[in-house]
Amino acid sequence: MRVVIQRVAHAQVEVDQAVVGAIGAGLLVLAGVEDADQMEDVEWLTGKIINLRIFNDEAGVMNLSVKDINGAILVISQFTLHASTKKGNRPSYIKASKPDHAVPIYEAFKNRLGEELGKKVEAGIFGADMKVSLLNDGPVTITMDTKNKE
Repeated sequence: MRVVIQRVAHAQVEVDQAVVGAIGAGLLVLAGVEDADQMEDVEWLTGKIINLRIFNDEAGVMNLSVKDINGAILVISQFTLHASTKKGNRPSYIKASKPDHAVPIYEAFKNRLGEELGKKVEAGIFGADMKVSLLNDGPVTITMDTKNKE
């Protein structure tokens, strides 16, 4: 799995001009699934995201997690995170999983995040044309890939 994590003051996602998910302070997580992804990837990534210390403590030091601040999470499926731009100018999405594999992994990821956070995770609609708006706080933006655990 490949994710882009943004610390946000607020974020929301719309489908067909209707808000389907919205949060205040917390994390916006854009998530892409590839065919090699399994439940082990979900577990590793969930643990990293929930415990990622990127929120300021009382001294202004990034030392708190989303769970520590009682923050929220908005997850958006984004197959384009697996774009390959190696050849030409038109990205290839061959590494991105088809829905039959991606949807169960995405749903497990979203559910596991909610379990670890202790509250419902907001989300977009898998495969829909979504309009995402956010106010990046910091800005703080982090990428992670379960195939390259740096």
